[in-house]
Amino acid sequence: MQKLGDFKLPHFFNYPPYFTLQPVRETREKQVQLWKELILDYCRTQKIFVIGLEEEFPLFSNSVIERTLTHEAREAFLSALVSEGRAEWLDKGRRKCLILWHRIQDWADIILNFVKDNGFEDSVMTVEEIRSGIESRGTELHGIDRTILMRALKLLEQKGKLAIFKGTSADDEGVKFSV
Repeated sequence: MQKLGDFKLPHFFNYPPYFTLQPVRETREKQVQLWKELILDYCRTQKIFVIGLEEEFPLFSNSVIERTLTHEAREAFLSALVSEGRAEWLDKGRRKCLILWHRIQDWADIILNFVKDNGFEDSVMTVEEIRSGIESRGTELHGIDRTILMRALKLLEQKGKLAIFKGTSADDEGVKFSV
């Protein structure tokens, strides 16, 4: 089995036709499904939140079989993730895609569990502490994309689980939990 760093690649990754958009509908549907799962799994294990369509991305080429996905194929696979709510285009030109390997609601649940597990029920933390503080080390929250974190926090604020307060800069935005 081929690996990309410590990530095990699926068998189809060495099958050249999967690097070309398939013309037969049933085959393409299976191809798109396999690529969606691969992209989500790879991004989750490598903590990747943004894929640039025109930038180098390890999954989009396989030097062993000398194949690279076309721009059209990359866009098709990412658009399929967007249509399922597992990604969002960050720009109108569809050049950058935010990957949601957890949906926003799932991230909100992860935050609540983090708060409860660490006894922060009535605590105040900065957004940066949640993203990169000592408490979040070893958790899925460590290194989380700021956009995703803020959307999950806003969802929790709407549900009355916390209050977000603005600081003088983005670095000192705070959160008061009331779980």
